[in-house]
Amino acid sequence: MAMDVVDFEIKGAEMQFVEIELDPGEAAVGEAGSMMFMDAGIEMDTVFGDGSQQQGGFFGKLLGAGKRLVTGESLFTTIYTNQAHGKKRVAFAAPYPGKILPMDLRQLGGMLLCQKDAFLAAARGVSLGIAFQQKLSVGFFGGEGFIMQKLEGDGLAFVHAGGTVVRRELQPGQTLMVDTGCVVAYTPSVDFEIQYVGKIKTALFGGEGLFLAKLTGPGTVWLQSLPFSRLASRVFAAAPQAGGRSREEGSLLGGFAVGGLLGGVLGGDDE
Repeated sequence: MAMDVVDFEIKGAEMQFVEIELDPGEAAVGEAGSMMFMDAGIEMDTVFGDGSQQQGGFFGKLLGAGKRLVTGESLFTTIYTNQAHGKKRVAFAAPYPGKILPMDLRQLGGMLLCQKDAFLAAARGVSLGIAFQQKLSVGFFGGEGFIMQKLEGDGLAFVHAGGTVVRRELQPGQTLMVDTGCVVAYTPSVDFEIQYVGKIKTALFGGEGLFLAKLTGPGTVWLQSLPFSRLASRVFAAAPQAGGRSREEGSLLGGFAVGGLLGGVLGGDDE
């Protein structure tokens, strides 16, 4: 399918959204539930997979949907097509605090590998697939990095990353050790493997886990400071526990309650 060339504007700071401008007949594909608003005249159509398999018949659509299911995404995506005579805009919002990265696949060699929940939207014609890491160690211990989304084409794709984003250009042979959840995306020329930290004490008490991602150049790597898994674990840890109180509140208030109770008992004995 021919790629649509779209204009866009990213707005906001911590909670960003991207506005994509569509000429008559142009379309964008968005992740299910990511649309924020759209102008009248844009037609929505929910399809199996990523929409690039529409001309491939039922089995082509089913294959595209199955690839998305493996990565943990919805079976469906939504195509937004401008059916009006003038330019129209559709906006897609980030699901949690972070940055939206515009990725020009033409400049990146036609392919980008990214975390399975990073894709937000793209111009029509960008193909969404999956990429299994070939090395056995990655399969056993890779966690977030084992199954990646593969974006192919020569159009624009928009990827979301949590927190602050760092782009690193790795030279041939240059190696970077990264927490697996902090890897947002990388070009196919980068070698990705999982490496054992080497010290059980560090893994158990340092909070970093037993394994790290080893990225070796040449190529480009995008890193995020706040993976969604890390954010979710912190929210869960601070959430109210049984009785409607958080652990911190329970320990603090519980200490005051116990102290007050003991004081009352001791005071009563004095009388």
